[in-house]
Amino acid sequence: MFGFNYIKFDSMDYVIQYQNGKVRRKGNGLSFFYFAASNSLVSIPMKSIDLPFIFEEITADYQDITIQGQLTFKISSPDILSKQLDFTVGKNRTHLTDDMEKLRQRLINEAQASITGYVNSIQVTEVLSKQVEIGTELSKNLRVNQLIQDLGIEILGVSILSIKATPETARALEAKTREAIQQEADEAIYGRRNFAVEQERKIQESELNTEIAVEEKNKQIVEKKMQTDLVKSDNQRKLSEMKVDTAIAVESKNKDLVEMKTANDKKEADAQAYLLEAVMSVYKNVDWKILSALQGQDNNAASNIALAFRELAANSSKIGTLNITPDLLDTLLTTKKK
Repeated sequence: MFGFNYIKFDSMDYVIQYQNGKVRRKGNGLSFFYFAASNSLVSIPMKSIDLPFIFEEITADYQDITIQGQLTFKISSPDILSKQLDFTVGKNRTHLTDDMEKLRQRLINEAQASITGYVNSIQVTEVLSKQVEIGTELSKNLRVNQLIQDLGIEILGVSILSIKATPETARALEAKTREAIQQEADEAIYGRRNFAVEQERKIQESELNTEIAVEEKNKQIVEKKMQTDLVKSDNQRKLSEMKVDTAIAVESKNKDLVEMKTANDKKEADAQAYLLEAVMSVYKNVDWKILSALQGQDNNAASNIALAFRELAANSSKIGTLNITPDLLDTLLTTKKK
């Protein structure tokens, strides 16, 4: 009524009220009455803003690629920005200019300028495989960009959503990649086969070494057994020689003992012969009758008969006929004890 209006802004809107060209009030989420004829209102959004982008770029090997991503920013110094762009709003809080779109376009231009220099220096295969690196590089460049800092803008983040080559380039890269993958697969198959052959060779070599070791061990066992048998044979030979030497020594000792015994027996016989000769020499001149009488002191019948027959034999020339019957001899020889 009468040019006086009431307006209320959201908490995320930074408001500057100009009256007659001078700042009367400013702040977030203000609400107030103002006179439209002498006041102008500036509203700058303080919330973070997502700004999508799509860039067509050329790589170092002259291949076209498409980079799609998103830039997130917020206005950190609304007073600085309000002096460079027009964010005036009407009574319904709508901006009277398109300076917000200008701000967006400036940010996109700076982002594209930053990313172009990086992409133009690398090959298409590297670009397609460095999505994260490109996003990091773009975010770093925008944070230090002098123009963005002069606008009072803070870059919150940059995301690279996709990097695509043209269909022809993509098919060529796919074919090349397929061939590389197939080659790697062939190399892997060859490697597995070569590994299997190598393992088989190692197994055979190990088995051969085992057989050689077994043969060597058997050879050592045979040699050891031969040495043992040789030592045993030598010991047996030495033992036999010792037995023979012992037997010879025993026989020699027995021979010596026999010779000694024979000599002793001979000496004993000579002594007995000498003694008998000495005794016989005493009885040599003694009459046999006296000897018989000395031997027959018991005066038995046998002795008497023997003497009688000896006497008859001595005087046989004087006897004409002598009859001796068995009965007589039996009667003469039979003695009875009483």
